[in-house]
Amino acid sequence: MKQTVATRLPGSIIIARHGEPDADRRMVLDWRGYEKWWADYDLAGLKEGQSAPKALCEAAGKAHSVYASTLIRAIETAQACVGAQEITQNSVFIEAPLPPPPIPGRFKARTWGVYARCTWWLGMARGKETRAQAETRAEEAAAILIEAAQHGDVALFAHGWFNRMLRPVLKRHGYVCVRDGGDDYWSWRRYELKGRS
Repeated sequence: MKQTVATRLPGSIIIARHGEPDADRRMVLDWRGYEKWWADYDLAGLKEGQSAPKALCEAAGKAHSVYASTLIRAIETAQACVGAQEITQNSVFIEAPLPPPPIPGRFKARTWGVYARCTWWLGMARGKETRAQAETRAEEAAAILIEAAQHGDVALFAHGWFNRMLRPVLKRHGYVCVRDGGDDYWSWRRYELKGRS
């Protein structure tokens, strides 16, 4: 009699954006001021008084592996959701850079963020990580998550734009988004390997 071996299906991949950081996006700055604002933003933790969404805590709490970028806002978000569960920090998951274009004028930090993302996407990296380099990093990041999913569900706490960059990579590897929570703070998506369910 032929013996069959059960094949374990890969777990789902949960990708969450961090909570609201303790930073004022309404500040009016020139481009040099925005460079400093962004550097300070990367050192900021979460704004006080926030609560992690119950659904995200429940989903991430069931994960076999939990990852976070090495930036404080992502680490604190992960801790708020999974408590004492082990969190693997890895700089491969940090946000794509936002170098502002050196143009005249003073604008709100949130406006500079739009300008910076658009010009960076079009190739103006100003000595920072380029779009092509970030796309390569997204491939590396997705490979880590896909490998971890071989052992069960995975949760990642990272950043708005880099999370977006992971989407097409996961899609190419056969993962589909089965829960789309948008792009706000504390939002999250769940991806499953096509045909898993």
